[in-house]
Formats: sequence, structure tokens, C-alpha cells
Amino acid sequence: MLIDSLQQLATSLADAGIGLLELRGPGVLLRLGRDAADVAAGVEPSVSTPGPSRPTPSSGTTVTAPAAGVFLHTHPMQSNPLAPVGAPVRAGAPIGLLQIGALLLPVTAPRAAVVAGLLVAHGATVGYGTALVELAPD
Repeated sequence: MLIDSLQQLATSLADAGIGLLELRGPGVLLRLGRDAADVAAGVEPSVSTPGPSRPTPSSGTTVTAPAAGVFLHTHPMQSNPLAPVGAPVRAGAPIGLLQIGALLLPVTAPRAAVVAGLLVAHGATVGYGTALVELAPD
């Protein structure tokens, strides 16, 4: 039964596009990863992206979390938000940070726009695909 559970977990991770999962605890380390042959051959798992939880205008863009973590509006060593509501942003500009342990990943604007709304509070724990920021055309 344990093998069946591990196989189901590995399939779920591959379906979500997760290449490596590492869990640590006191005296325990569990590491699950995709087959190295698949990675070398460039085999990509199918990924489904959840849609926004509420309707949005067709001209707007909802930026979603690329992974699970803690969403931050400001850098931990700064006091000003990276992209306050009403601020224009250019394509690729950081609009927030996703904190995963000690790692800070930038969440970037996919196109030039204006920040129309912040959909989660600073410091909120979010999951993959959670709507974070609403962008309006500039």
C-alpha cells in the first residue's frame, strides 16, 4: 500500500510540473524527483493552470502564483511596496515576491500595465495558481 501511495504522489507531482519535492524533519529526509532520463530527454508533464476565482475583464490580466509560498508586496529589507495599486509597471518588472523558505522569487508583470488591485494580503500563504495581482491595460 505504501508503494501505491508513493506512485500516486509521484504522478500528482509530475502532473503539477514539480520536478523535485524534498521534505525534511528531525532525523528524516524524503526526496522525490522525476526520472533523470525524462529530464534529459526534455519530457515535460502536462500542466493545467486554474482560472481566476472571479470574473475579470477580458482586457485585464490576473497574475497568479507560480508556486506555493508566502506572497510579499515589499522586499523584507524595504518599506515601499514593489508595485502599489495605480502604479504603472513594464513587462518583466517585479510586482511582488514569493517567499519559499529563505528563497525570494520575483513575481513579474507579464506585460506593460497598471496595477489595478492586490488580491491577497502582504504575508499571506498562497498555493500554486492563487490569484495575486490584477493588472489593467496601461
